Amino acid sequence: MSSTDTTRQPGQPNPAGQPVDFEPVAEAKALLRRIRAGALATIDAEDSSPFASLVNVATDVDGSPLLLLSRLAAHRANIEKDARISLLLSEGGKGDPLAHARLTVMGRAEIAEGEAVKTRFLARHPKSALYAGFPDFSFFKVALTGGHLNGGFARAARLSAEELLTDCSGAEALLEAEAGAIEHMNADHADAVRLYATKLAGTRDGPWRLTGIDPEGIDMAFADETARVLFAERVVDASALRKALVAMAAEARG
Repeated sequence: MSSTDTTRQPGQPNPAGQPVDFEPVAEAKALLRRIRAGALATIDAEDSSPFASLVNVATDVDGSPLLLLSRLAAHRANIEKDARISLLLSEGGKGDPLAHARLTVMGRAEIAEGEAVKTRFLARHPKSALYAGFPDFSFFKVALTGGHLNGGFARAARLSAEELLTDCSGAEALLEAEAGAIEHMNADHADAVRLYATKLAGTRDGPWRLTGIDPEGIDMAFADETARVLFAERVVDASALRKALVAMAAEARG
């Protein structure tokens, strides 16, 4: 790294020249959880040239990106030959596109089996249920190796996989309770979910629904918008989750 390079390196403090309010790990993890679609870069199976495509993205409970890919798509053939990929997740918005935060993550795309992956992906992308069961479609999970955050001028950081991912150790009880808790909250406590999104995450009002729970927080969606709210402290089981959700509802109403 040159003496004029202000890019923060994995596991290191922010170098001089970066804003004091720049929190690269928190910003990167927020983008990883919120962005619904990204540019997938693969290595062309025919001539090894770079190949970019657009894909829907969800996250597993630990934050690993989840993809639903068809065997008929070129990027699927590329991955089957060389599993190395990168994924660009951009916040977007009005004005100069380069003024908005974006995160590039790198890793290996691997086929992911099991209902939990399917449930989390379809919770984020309900319309994908129309074709998710077709025989040529498979779910993939990206085993992250690192990432690069560009949060605007003088807000750049390289991050390790450990910094990007959510620690799920000791949270097996929470993972087992996740699906039931989401169903219960959306069916019986939709008013609380709406408050989490509008009052705690500062989103527009609407019929928000819970789409994911992990030890660090909750994910929500309404139409094509997403929101995330962090817990005050790490949650590892159903009892702690209940207490956290009640406390969050009280905070939102207060």
